[in-house]
Amino acid sequence: MADDKQVEIEMRAMFDGEKFNSLKKFLDEKAEYLGKDDKDVHFYIFPDKLLKITDNVSRESAKLTLKLNRIGHGSDFEEIEFPIERADVGKAVIMFNSLGMTDNIIRSFQSRHNYIYKGVELALKYSPEWKHHLELEIVIGNRNQKTAAEQKIYDIAKELGVKIMTEEELQKFVKKVEAEKKKERESV
Repeated sequence: MADDKQVEIEMRAMFDGEKFNSLKKFLDEKAEYLGKDDKDVHFYIFPDKLLKITDNVSRESAKLTLKLNRIGHGSDFEEIEFPIERADVGKAVIMFNSLGMTDNIIRSFQSRHNYIYKGVELALKYSPEWKHHLELEIVIGNRNQKTAAEQKIYDIAKELGVKIMTEEELQKFVKKVEAEKKKERESV
C-alpha cells in the first residue's frame, strides 16, 4: 500500500432523534470527545468510486478525497486525499462540475460530533439525507486487519445499542437518496 493511501473500515447505523440524544449523552460522558466536525460536502458518485470535495466548516479546512469503493460495496474504503485551501472549494466544485464526469452529484451539509470510544472512531451525525446516524470507523494499515477491525466495530455497536446496516440496506438506502436527488436536479 502506498504511503498516500489509507484503508478505513467503516460501518453505519441509523436511528431516531431520541436514540441520537441518548448516544450523545453517553458518548459525552464515556468517550473522548474530538470536537464538532460540521462539513459541507460535494459528492461525485461513480459506479465504483466516490470523489468528495469537503469544506470542513468547524475546522476551517478543506480537502479532496477519492474513495476507491462505494457505500454498500464492502466495509473497507481505500482512500486518497489531500488538503486544499478553503478559498478554493468553489473553484474545485466548478472544475469537477465542468468535467462532466458524472451527473450523480449530491451536496450535503453534515452536522457531526466526533469521538473515540474503545479504539473506534465515532461520528455522530445528522444530515438531510441520512437524518440521525452514526459512522463507526477504524483505520487499518494492512487488509489482514480487516476482520478484527470489523468485529471490534460490531462489538462497539452492540454495546451502544445500535444496529449496523447491512450491505443490502446500505445499497437500497443510497439508491433511494440518489434517485431523490436526481429527481430534484431534473425538476430545476
